[in-house]
Amino acid sequence: MAVLVDLEGVSVRHGDRTLFDGLSMTVTDGDRVGVVGINGTGKSTLLRVLAGVDQPDEGDVRRGRAIRVGYLEQDPALPQGSVRATVGESWEAAAALQRLGMAEASGLDVATLSGGQAKRVALAGILARPAELLILDEPTNHLDLRAIAWLEQWLLAFRGGLVLVTHDRHLLDRVTTRMIEIDRGRAYGHDGGYSAYLAGQAEREGQAASAESTRRNLARRELVWLRRGAPARTRKPKARIDAATRIVTGRAEAAARSAEIEMGGSTPRLGDKVIECEAVSYSFGTGEGADLVVSGVDLILGPRERLGLVGPNGCGKSTLLDLLAGRKAPAAGTIEVGPTVVTGYYDQNAIELDEAARVRELVAGPTGVPGTPADVALMDRFWFTGALQFARPSTLSGGERRRLQLLLLLATRPNVLLLDEPTNDLDLDTLRILEDFLEDWPGALVVVSHDRTFLQRTTERLMSMQDGGLSEIASLDTWLARIDEPALDGPRAPSKRAAKVRTTEGPRPRSASTIGRQLREAEKEMERLGRQRDELHEALVASASDHLVLASLGRQLTEVQGRLNEAENRWLALAEAER
Repeated sequence: MAVLVDLEGVSVRHGDRTLFDGLSMTVTDGDRVGVVGINGTGKSTLLRVLAGVDQPDEGDVRRGRAIRVGYLEQDPALPQGSVRATVGESWEAAAALQRLGMAEASGLDVATLSGGQAKRVALAGILARPAELLILDEPTNHLDLRAIAWLEQWLLAFRGGLVLVTHDRHLLDRVTTRMIEIDRGRAYGHDGGYSAYLAGQAEREGQAASAESTRRNLARRELVWLRRGAPARTRKPKARIDAATRIVTGRAEAAARSAEIEMGGSTPRLGDKVIECEAVSYSFGTGEGADLVVSGVDLILGPRERLGLVGPNGCGKSTLLDLLAGRKAPAAGTIEVGPTVVTGYYDQNAIELDEAARVRELVAGPTGVPGTPADVALMDRFWFTGALQFARPSTLSGGERRRLQLLLLLATRPNVLLLDEPTNDLDLDTLRILEDFLEDWPGALVVVSHDRTFLQRTTERLMSMQDGGLSEIASLDTWLARIDEPALDGPRAPSKRAAKVRTTEGPRPRSASTIGRQLREAEKEMERLGRQRDELHEALVASASDHLVLASLGRQLTEVQGRLNEAENRWLALAEAER
């Protein structure tokens, strides 16, 4: 297989921290590599080195000739102009925008986009352009479950090399065949997906513990032997006695993190009444131009609620959380909050931090004294140890800032947690331990998330939000299947748009599943015809001196281009019908 990029002995330092040292890895055509590690270990930096954006402090980076790289940054900066100009005019660009929920924004100026919209536009642009190597940093951030499922299928069909950083464990297990774990400056390889990484990590830690036990036992035996020696020999082995003593009394290298999150103090007791919503509605704007995003919602949260909210981007999930948190007032209906409720809201948008303050000062708060034993213990439990306690927010990675946001939230000791996309930018260790923490946490929990694993581990009840309303769903798998497939228990109630179509003359409209299948078939046909067109172009260049061959290739190219245009028009019509 062709080598796309090769790193040999690469080292990168950030301030007084060494992110990784002497790292070597090779990515070849067809490789599917997942990069994992705790926040701040250098995952994004490694991707930047692989993409050629950053240069290492030491080591060599070699790249294959004429390799095209598609690189998605964690927080991409888009060029000036419209969404369409940024992504391109090809059918692949239109398809990617459609699947990522940005088709209706194609005419907008990128300067007007939110951070999540910008990320989706950047991802669409990368997927729409040909590349031999894809380097994707948290591509599922800000995607809904349907878009993630499409991205999963797209990546499975991609024939080039892939290097991926993501918190989505389901996606990692589905699309990767090799994992690179970065742990305190060292890199460890694991063959297989996320499950193989967990098994390999556990085996490595078990071997380290066994080796440490053997080392200490040997040291103890040597120490006893040396101390029993004759007095005349005690000066000669003194250095060996000291060395053996240090081994016996010393400690092995600690794990990168402790195994659990502990909270100092107790969570305030939550009474029987938590939050009750009756016929709650909310609109953006007023009058005829108002956009109704929450409509007639009835919801009762119990004291041990474990509720997950799912739905497409823009359907009103975050707005509903704002209403539950009291950030917004309903336009209609009532929201009653119990007298014992202390709400903690983890916003999907990173909170503003005082960039001049240090972590320990932010934890202490405006009236606290930095560095108290309780604060230090709390920071340690969230893995802000050593120099990180004195770091300023500007020096933290995106994941570390999100982890600090979580730390500051839980430090307020809430008994009702509203989590809006909590998995964005958090590393896998943080997610697993947060899941364990929430399992035993005594308060009420409402989670908006597109992370299937996180939802399955933290929620007991699932509700889908669509057209501003809420409805119970049995499971994520069932809900995802019903998005694209007709209901098995009878016809669905027609939407307003569908009802209008059925009152007009003409053929019966196709179901969503039929349109989806035809879209996929059209995309495959366009890919096939596109490859034929490119091969014919290459053949024309190679046969520049043979006029008979040129004429034949020219006719074939005209025919293929015409069929490709027809396929593109058919795809555009189907994409419009899917809306």
